[in-house]
Amino acid sequence: MSKVLYIIVCAAGPAGDVGKLVTLAQDDGWTVQIIATPPALDFIDVPALEKQTGRPVRSQYRKPGEPRSPRADAIIVAPATYNTINKFAQGIADTYALGILSEAPGLGIPVVVLPFVNTALAGRAPFRCSVDQLRAEGVRVLIGPGKFEAHAPSSGGDRVDTYPWSLALTQAQALTRLDDRDD
Repeated sequence: MSKVLYIIVCAAGPAGDVGKLVTLAQDDGWTVQIIATPPALDFIDVPALEKQTGRPVRSQYRKPGEPRSPRADAIIVAPATYNTINKFAQGIADTYALGILSEAPGLGIPVVVLPFVNTALAGRAPFRCSVDQLRAEGVRVLIGPGKFEAHAPSSGGDRVDTYPWSLALTQAQALTRLDDRDD
């Protein structure tokens, strides 16, 4: 049985290419569930992603009687925005995506966060504190040398094509292998 990967996509430049991460994950045997923050819906091709994954793109809590998504074995947040990272660290669950993230550490679900932020935001104390808080809870936040490096303000469009989708998947794979050894 394949493992289930939730990909939480936020409204940032690379979001339109999240299908690349879906392909990488599916090629590695994952069942993929896309969860979009409400603003991300304007950045992604929902019908194409639903066709690619065979699953509905979720952005809101399910209604009574609607089927549940399968439980995640790992979660990747990519591209992760300044806003989502800060809210996640503070335990704010005001969207479906943040509700899923808020529970994940307590449920033991590995979470990998691949930011897409500029240097003006990444250098702010609230962001640095959020990254430290998440890391202290075991969340892999992939920012810094050898990971995602923040870009100069107004230059994000130049970084979309080099966004390191595979880095997030490699980290999720490593974390689930560690979990498998603990069982």
